[in-house]
Amino acid sequence: MFRYSEILENKSTLLSIVIFVVVGLLAIPVVLPHISHQFQVFHILLHLAGISFAVFLSIISALAYLKNRTRRLLFTMIAFSMFVVSESFSVIDAAWQYTYYLGEFSAAELGHILMIGTLGMFALSVFRRD
Repeated sequence: MFRYSEILENKSTLLSIVIFVVVGLLAIPVVLPHISHQFQVFHILLHLAGISFAVFLSIISALAYLKNRTRRLLFTMIAFSMFVVSESFSVIDAAWQYTYYLGEFSAAELGHILMIGTLGMFALSVFRRD
């Protein structure tokens, strides 16, 4: 029988599970309606790959933070988590352009704002002296 700790320790298994879960959850509602639009599907799949890797890296950084408890790892974990949200907004914009707005900001602009925030959190984690 497979234990959760074995899945978390084996990074390749964890990556495979994360990719299958993300693509499995988003394939029907996001990819399937645009399957006949070749370039749009490739753009959406590119962002789905970004979400998958960002979720994987968020999980890995969260596990590292739980082991070491340094602020540097905390900022790294927050940065990867912000990148998941940023890529989610990018998928929304790639699938349904100019449809979703939060006040004055479109989904694309929100994604870009969160990417800048991600870079800021990475800068904090890199220049932090723990």
